Amino acid sequence: SENSSVTLFREYLRIDTVHPKPDYDAAVQFLERVGTDLGLACQKVEVCQGRVVLILTWQGTKPRLRSILLNSHTDVVPVFEEHWTYPPFEAVKDSQGNIYARGAQDMKCVSIQYLEAIRRLKAEGKSFARTIHLTFVPDEEVGGHKGMEMFVQRPEFKALNVGFAMDEGLASPSDTFSVFYGERSPWWIKVKCMGSPGHGSRFISNTAAEKMHKVINSFLAFRESEKQRLKSDSSLTLGDVTSLNMTMLEGGVSFNVVPSEMAASFDIRIPPTVDLKAFEEQVATWCRGAGDGVTYEFHQKCMDQHITSTDESDPWWKAFSGVCRDMKLQLKLEIFPAATDSRYIRAVRHPAIGFSPMNRTPVLLHDHNEFLNEQVFLRGIEIYARLLTALASVPPLPAEG
Repeated sequence: SENSSVTLFREYLRIDTVHPKPDYDAAVQFLERVGTDLGLACQKVEVCQGRVVLILTWQGTKPRLRSILLNSHTDVVPVFEEHWTYPPFEAVKDSQGNIYARGAQDMKCVSIQYLEAIRRLKAEGKSFARTIHLTFVPDEEVGGHKGMEMFVQRPEFKALNVGFAMDEGLASPSDTFSVFYGERSPWWIKVKCMGSPGHGSRFISNTAAEKMHKVINSFLAFRESEKQRLKSDSSLTLGDVTSLNMTMLEGGVSFNVVPSEMAASFDIRIPPTVDLKAFEEQVATWCRGAGDGVTYEFHQKCMDQHITSTDESDPWWKAFSGVCRDMKLQLKLEIFPAATDSRYIRAVRHPAIGFSPMNRTPVLLHDHNEFLNEQVFLRGIEIYARLLTALASVPPLPAEG
């Protein structure tokens, strides 16, 4: 008696694509099978060894028009099975219809919702002017560096002729649906402090630890100010402020040896409203203020701050928001607080929206007991069917002749 779309969703959830050894081959074979069943054209692009992007295509009646891109990633994050009520790769459904599995929210649900929305539209005999492409990419959960970041530079991506893209969003515990039109820039900074070494019994001057103390104080004082700014202004969301966390601390060789070097690593996420050059100068000022021999280096430094238009004069947004109004979906526009593959799509100048149609659902991505209710999942298929109908029917734009 289970809905066939739910059965397919659960089948996909049982494919173990967890890092560090995701079974990408099984995922691609499964998705290719579904695509073939739907009559979609299939293309596989190996962006680097062992990392394949699968492209499924529903050709439009006017293929020269810019296309709609539906992106999702196939990988999922690790689990701590001892904290799960049900095994995380069995896709158990409880009596309330909650489906428990790693990837239930992030983001295997969206992959199947895309496919099942197309199944529904094809069954209704629909066809659209614009081509719809579905891309299933690897390695998003480890930064996308061997996935979408490489794919957008390839001729196969350029050949997709993308006009508008959709990618993942987040669940929303309230009645509203979160829509993400931009992302914070992730900066990973390692600060190194050099100082005078010596015996642990002495008051040595100019030590690495004293400098590191000043560095940490400066960074964490800024963290507290941003935390308070978010707390004191109800109009702000996490994506509107800069988050900063010290994530690693290194140094020392023995209890009785004052080390000559210490290092601290920071994960910083910066909203598009912040001047990145000015922010880096602030970082440099904090390091200079800690004394001589204090340097910093970037392990990640995203400088792209492109956002997608949410103005009603924009034809893509007008189509998207119009469907949501017609379906009485309350939208909450936000900057995504973390990072998704949308940032690579925006970086090559294509508008992209992060949207996972999951309201009245706790945010459980990367958490224990990740689940999605089957009724929320099925409602998402209906929402995507309506969105695809509108987006793939956007009239030719001036640039398209």
